[in-house]
Amino acid sequence: MSGERTGSYAGKWWLTIGALFGFASVALGAFGAHGLKTSLRERDLSPQEQTQRLDNWEVAARYQMYHGLALIAVGLLAGHRPRRLWSAAAAAFTVGVLIFSGCLYAYVLSGAKPWALVVPVGGVLLLLGWLSFLLAVLLPPASAAAARGR
Repeated sequence: MSGERTGSYAGKWWLTIGALFGFASVALGAFGAHGLKTSLRERDLSPQEQTQRLDNWEVAARYQMYHGLALIAVGLLAGHRPRRLWSAAAAAFTVGVLIFSGCLYAYVLSGAKPWALVVPVGGVLLLLGWLSFLLAVLLPPASAAAARGR
């Protein structure tokens, strides 16, 4: 019973973070489509550099949305079927988005290359999140595995 309570509580956190990521993705995407274009034009950047930065912004917002939705899926699944792998997936998605999208946003706004160098770390975390998600779906629950071993 305590496992269910823990899974449900963790599920609420992942649902909340997923919804926040979704909300922020829409807001940041709208800013990128409207306000950012004007801001980049005023910075004396080449048209190619402006296009590249807008593309990077769009990728950051899109990946943030994808992984916000993935967190919502994790939250729903963790509430019904508690597993540590759900928390591992959600943690990797959360930190991965903060690093991947966050560093892309920072790079687009600042133009500072070190931000772009950190982006792949976030990408690796997102991949680990998906691997954890996959394992949580495919592996039998610990109770079923223990029952087979008897």
